[in-house]
Amino acid sequence: MIKPFARLTSLGGLALALVCGQAAAQYKLVGPDGSVTYTDRPPLTSNVKVTSMARSGAKAPSAAEATLPAELRTAVQRHPVTLYTGTDCAPCDTGRKLLQQRGVPYSERRVITEDDAAALERLVGGRTLPALSIGAQPLRGLSETDWTAYLDVAGYPRENKLPRNWLQAEVTPLTERAAPPARAPAAPPVSQGAPAQATVEPPAPGSIRF
Repeated sequence: MIKPFARLTSLGGLALALVCGQAAAQYKLVGPDGSVTYTDRPPLTSNVKVTSMARSGAKAPSAAEATLPAELRTAVQRHPVTLYTGTDCAPCDTGRKLLQQRGVPYSERRVITEDDAAALERLVGGRTLPALSIGAQPLRGLSETDWTAYLDVAGYPRENKLPRNWLQAEVTPLTERAAPPARAPAAPPVSQGAPAQATVEPPAPGSIRF
């Protein structure tokens, strides 16, 4: 059931949380030759071993994230965006288009089953679709004004700065699907030889035969 959109926190409260949570990330890079470099920028190549020196919760950038412009890469690492959608959902299409036009890298999770719906409720506090999470901030329902404002506060550029070769991640179910039951082994084929002759028991002594 689609429920009305409900604001969970004020924009000002989110802004304070985001500003307080921002800190310069630092990385330890170990090159193929064993050389060690300390830097506040993630590497642009994938042939080095990266260790995050930031506080707990920070993560090293993926190879795809390393190709993003610095401003966009910082927003993605600090406040990753996840879009929750359903099938045959026109508002979901509108929300997806909003993120794509602005150039926001996001992961999309599809809500199909009852398990998916229950997981969505645990994550964002309701079953409204579409839903969006920006970092730890959940947003239920589509509101272009609110989505835009929260993305602004999270530091996402207002203009599309995605690389031309950027590939959007594939849509995945919100919950893992159970593996289908294993099929029973096929029965051995029936012999196609001549039919077996029925065994006729000899009549008992003294019995009548027809």
